[in-house]
Amino acid sequence: MSSFNHSSYQGSEPIMERMIFNNRLRVCLFFLLVSLFLTWKLVTGLRVDASFQKMVPLQHPFIQNMLRHMEEGGNSGNTIRIAVAARDGDIFSAEYMELLKQINDEVFYLPGVDRANMKSIWTPSVRWIEVTEEGFTGGPVIPEYYDGTRASLDLLRENILKSGQVGQIIANDFRSSIVSAPLFEKKPETGENLDYQYLSDQLEELRSKYAEKGVDLHITGIAKVFGDLFEGVKAIVWFFIIAIGVTSILLFLYSRCLKSTIIPLLTSVTAVVWQMGLLATLGYGLDLYSVLVPFLVFAIGVSHGVQIINSISVETAQGANSLTAARRTFRTLYIPGMVALISDAIGFLTLLVIDIQVIQDLAITASVGVATIILTNLVLLPVLMSFIKVSKRSVDYARKSQKEEAKVWKVVAKLASAKVMPVSILIALLGFAAGAYKATDLKIGDLDPGAPEFHPDSRYNLDNLFINSNYSTSADLFITFLETQPEGCTSYPVMDAIDRYMWHMENVPGVQSALSLVTVSKQVIKGLNEGSMKWQSLSRNPYVLNSSVASAAGLFNTNCSSAPVILFLDDHKAETLERVVKATQDFAAINNTEDYQFVLASGNSGVEAATNEVIAQAQNKMLFWVYAVVSILCLITFRSVKAVLCIIIPLGLTSVLCQALMSYLGIGVKVATLPVIALGVGIGVDYGIYIYSRLESFLKQGMSLEEAYYSTLKITGKAVTFTGVTLAIGVGTWIFSPLKFQADMGILLTFMFVWNMIGAIWLLPALARLLLGSKAQGRNVSSATPAASV
Repeated sequence: MSSFNHSSYQGSEPIMERMIFNNRLRVCLFFLLVSLFLTWKLVTGLRVDASFQKMVPLQHPFIQNMLRHMEEGGNSGNTIRIAVAARDGDIFSAEYMELLKQINDEVFYLPGVDRANMKSIWTPSVRWIEVTEEGFTGGPVIPEYYDGTRASLDLLRENILKSGQVGQIIANDFRSSIVSAPLFEKKPETGENLDYQYLSDQLEELRSKYAEKGVDLHITGIAKVFGDLFEGVKAIVWFFIIAIGVTSILLFLYSRCLKSTIIPLLTSVTAVVWQMGLLATLGYGLDLYSVLVPFLVFAIGVSHGVQIINSISVETAQGANSLTAARRTFRTLYIPGMVALISDAIGFLTLLVIDIQVIQDLAITASVGVATIILTNLVLLPVLMSFIKVSKRSVDYARKSQKEEAKVWKVVAKLASAKVMPVSILIALLGFAAGAYKATDLKIGDLDPGAPEFHPDSRYNLDNLFINSNYSTSADLFITFLETQPEGCTSYPVMDAIDRYMWHMENVPGVQSALSLVTVSKQVIKGLNEGSMKWQSLSRNPYVLNSSVASAAGLFNTNCSSAPVILFLDDHKAETLERVVKATQDFAAINNTEDYQFVLASGNSGVEAATNEVIAQAQNKMLFWVYAVVSILCLITFRSVKAVLCIIIPLGLTSVLCQALMSYLGIGVKVATLPVIALGVGIGVDYGIYIYSRLESFLKQGMSLEEAYYSTLKITGKAVTFTGVTLAIGVGTWIFSPLKFQADMGILLTFMFVWNMIGAIWLLPALARLLLGSKAQGRNVSSATPAASV
């Protein structure tokens, strides 16, 4: 957005300008009343929405199958695992067992817990089995007559060894044990969505309470991930305050006027308040990702506000009073500013093609925010400035800048020369080639162990590391369902199919082990036959099979029409999940019959596999739409394909380099990073619009390309550079976030904002010379005057 140029100024007053500036007090009153109303809606109506279902692609077949089995009471894999670790000694002490019992009882009453399927050594479902001379015997691991004496603790040790739970809910070193609590997505008592933040707070209270009593709790699970994410989001407020502070200092140094610093900040904060108030009015909440959008809205608002302030200062320096300067600025900048903001908004809306609600909500949140900037920063800001006289210091500085020869821009303008142009084009081509080559290593999904939303040294990932180091079963679960007729899951053909599937999957790289009702059945049948290993197989006798799964609670649903097969994976990397999904689908294609079918998938790894598939399919589609929409808007604005190429090619180079950076830093394409490219392109196109619109206006005056570019930089170069720095600072503070996904977004967005600015200043003039020629006159540039240069 360039400042006003008298050569293009027309004396007529557009209708919108007259309506606004002839009713300034009414306009201010309107903004005040709307701001008060939306502030009230923000305070009373905005909610934090932490629904698990918003984070997953609900229409994907894997997720549809998972939700259907959740409704039927099947295993969803959404489970809290609490490892209770003794600080001194092992678990075989009366004090530890009493504390474990208390923890077990408190977890039982936590909201959303599937109490029937809870597991710990204190639940009756955890049993031991033994074959004696008298036959098959067994019972709960902790018998009814347990009293905490040394004799009962010795018996407990024997029962645990017989139970087969060592490595599963009992640590391999016997220094901790797990309380496992499956969760419902909706509270059974009320039908409301489970509040993960509240549940996480309750678990943290347990952690603190029992730390004082001598045991340490290590907690993992999807619900705890969400809870810790919202805990980390609270730190965002400080980043917002820091961003406002740093931006205020830079804006003051830029404008040299305190009033010209406060007003753009005020209107940008107003845009944020309007955005969140409108979201509350429309019934939307803030989730883990859309809570970051107010940062962007504030930064975009300031970047556009500085263009208004710059233009008003120039007009005032040329002798206009406050009202006249504000009116001329509005007349000059409203249309190009609105075009740039509409480009931003539509760029954000392209995220709607991704079938994950949290990303779609982010798209709507960002678009609403940009829409508010059109009013607060392009209308309210000039109206407020019309009442305020710019400081003499600011006016003198603007006069001096206009009169002096800008040595820096004189050097930069050489980028438009015929000698430098081939070098710039060559560097750009090499950048495209190197970036595209490195981007071939870019992976879909998470690439780090533990929860990739957090840093490796976060409390959650340390807890996850503790469990993975002390237990034989992984925290990465992939669940496949076998579906059959009611009461059919214990028939021999079905059990045999499950057995063959487990063997098939245990030989797939990345799969540690498999668990199903077949596992329990084989152990029971072996026990019924004196523990002989040769009898550890499935019986064809239906009565034997039925009795052998009596203790397999949780491994089939209530009417025995479905049985989950739980695969424990080495990790949840994209290549591991792809192998598991392909192996399962290949097995199902060969072995599914009319009587039974293997369907995918659940567990945290199953959900991630579905998400990866959606992201892989949507990535190129989103890129196509964001570039198509931005290109069409530029074409409508400038009515020239060559102009579109000059603006879009630098954006494309930045996108390729961003993907290369992701590959280099080990950042995968996932829910958190996929929107970055759309955000970067949507906002980054502003630079090209600012520069090209002014460049074309000077070319129409008959200047050579190099002269026109120098004049362009002298007017817009400082403002465009400040815009890039402002946007970069707005998201650069995220790099220090305790949340890794936010830090990753901060790195990538900062890179894109800075490189989009550099690309517009460096590559755009070289492309203009290549495509337009050295003395492109107005009639050769485009067929008509572009809206952005009115």
